[in-house]
Amino acid sequence: MIGPFLNGFGILIGALFGLTQRQPVTRRTQEFFKSALGAFTVFYGLRLIYESVHGTFGERLKQFFIGALAVALGNWLGKRLRLQKVSNRIGQRAAMLLAGSQKPPPGPAVDGFVAATILFCAAPLGILGAVSDGLAHYFYLLLVKAVMDGLAMMSFVKMFRWPVALSAIPVFLFLNGLALAVELGAKPGLTALGVANYVNLAAGFITCSVALVILEVRRVEMANYLPGLALAPVLGHLLG
Repeated sequence: MIGPFLNGFGILIGALFGLTQRQPVTRRTQEFFKSALGAFTVFYGLRLIYESVHGTFGERLKQFFIGALAVALGNWLGKRLRLQKVSNRIGQRAAMLLAGSQKPPPGPAVDGFVAATILFCAAPLGILGAVSDGLAHYFYLLLVKAVMDGLAMMSFVKMFRWPVALSAIPVFLFLNGLALAVELGAKPGLTALGVANYVNLAAGFITCSVALVILEVRRVEMANYLPGLALAPVLGHLLG
């Protein structure tokens, strides 16, 4: 899978820049990258939506509606399952490890490794990217995540030193395993039923909402939307 490799490679490149760069990244540069990442996230989300709808205008409109309905119902289900609260607990665990590094004496390097692994693996964009890569070899979402993780790693290596860069290995293994599971386990059945495009359609919608978080437009409980990926093929089969 190309996407997981790019994500792991992006982490290593970010670590290399962080170790060799003496001056911290300026605020202006940070704002530039944030705006660029937000724009690319929207672009690749919309591109995934466009590539996932087919047929006449009426058929495309119907597929579009089913994908949006899957995301809306997925958000409702995610709230009932309290997925965002689970995600927040995971994030809090990583934040505690990061906070420990700010206190003298600095935390052990293994804390940085664990914190980075948790943050990079639990990111919703990683799950969306792995699913899309497994279904359609659409690796662009993980390419965007690779840049995001690389920028974060530039700060992590200054706090936890070089061992934190080794988090690229479990991140690659996790995302690659998820993508392969989707390609080998889910894709054949979804393709046979003709509903694989609905999963990518829902992923495209959710990806566009990720940009709202990146650009700090509004707070979005991303984890609650993930059940939409499972509901999309069901609704596609029933309503398509």
